[in-house]
Amino acid sequence: MNDKINQGKLFDEQLSEEIKELFYHVDEDPILNKRRIFFDNAGGSLRLKKANDMFKKMDELPDCPEHSNYTAKWLLEVQEKASEDIRTIFNAKSGSIVTSLTASMAIFEMNRAIIENVPGSNVVTTALEHPSAYDSVVSYAGKMGKEVRVAKTNPVTGGVDVEEITKLVDKDTCLLSFIYASNISGAVLDVESIIRECRKIKPDLYIVIDSVQHTPHGVLDLEKTPVDGINFAPYKFFGTRGFGVGFMSERAAKLQHNKLIAKSVDEWELGSPVPSQFASISEIVNYVCWIGSKFINSNDRRELYVEGMNRINLHERALMYRMLNGSDKAEGLRNIKGVKVYLDYEDLSTRDFIMAVGFDNIGSIEAVAEYEKRGVIAFERVASSLYSSRMLNSFDIEGVVRVSPLHCHDVNDIDEFLKITKEISLLK
Repeated sequence: MNDKINQGKLFDEQLSEEIKELFYHVDEDPILNKRRIFFDNAGGSLRLKKANDMFKKMDELPDCPEHSNYTAKWLLEVQEKASEDIRTIFNAKSGSIVTSLTASMAIFEMNRAIIENVPGSNVVTTALEHPSAYDSVVSYAGKMGKEVRVAKTNPVTGGVDVEEITKLVDKDTCLLSFIYASNISGAVLDVESIIRECRKIKPDLYIVIDSVQHTPHGVLDLEKTPVDGINFAPYKFFGTRGFGVGFMSERAAKLQHNKLIAKSVDEWELGSPVPSQFASISEIVNYVCWIGSKFINSNDRRELYVEGMNRINLHERALMYRMLNGSDKAEGLRNIKGVKVYLDYEDLSTRDFIMAVGFDNIGSIEAVAEYEKRGVIAFERVASSLYSSRMLNSFDIEGVVRVSPLHCHDVNDIDEFLKITKEISLLK
């Protein structure tokens, strides 16, 4: 492939410094009051200051946005603007927003509505899924007496091949539920091809995508990838915890689901809205658009958002390239003796910035502890964990150190991590 594309493109130094200043605690642990590098953004995420600050400001207000006083009406306007921003993230022209306490709860409800109400004898998913998607499919398919078909993973790319999915879909498939990108390997599935090829087999196939892992790293576009359900977690997208966001197509939104009887058939909001959570999402979109404005002149919010996410993706790819191949400052992971990069696929344009790393001299749990001693936060993914077992077993891997940086990191963070990795590799 084109090596320039594979190497990505770093933000210039000034912009990179500006971006780092817009996030809380990038370089420090505020509890222990010491320096650290937080490379566990696939499990949590560094927080955008404006997103958290806006949440606090809004959450202090006692007003109910469904009431008639001035501030209540203002809160409703904030929520409505944020709803449009959610549509900007998804590039969704129609359909309904779904909100819940978590993205896992949202995808459970979306999958339930389809499996329970759409005719068909089988449901297709993959071995790569997060338990929220996989378990919801198994649970509701079992309830409805439908067969569950599971597509195999690719042990080279760390993803799932298009044909592994298409060969399981037939005219009796009521739902295809699959993950956009792996939270272990970082592999990004070929979503456009999967949707296109599966709907050749069944044109009215219902499809739900778990995009929690991919949303902070790349562009979503329901105009190009029309699906019936999709979700993301704001807290993994520089925002706050306690909120899960989904979106359903017009036809899926009208399926039977929990709602107040008097409300519209496609209404998925249940209970009082949370303006502070919505406002936090608007700050995330503002931020991504701000990055986009550094590279293009436009008044179109979606256009700026897409440019911003593309630039985030390119910067992270450049950091990933440096982490893998090193520089004159430090050896890359591919070159450090005693270190293995699992599921290391050469085409970085098909990967989000996640590394699955192992050591010859110590296990993954011990390695994570050694990283923390040296000021790096990573996370062990082990086959004994309910969140990892199915995926790791499909790759025939017992455990890995998952390393997941974010675009607010810079080359200095990568080089420091690589030097620490070399140090750990030499432990006896």
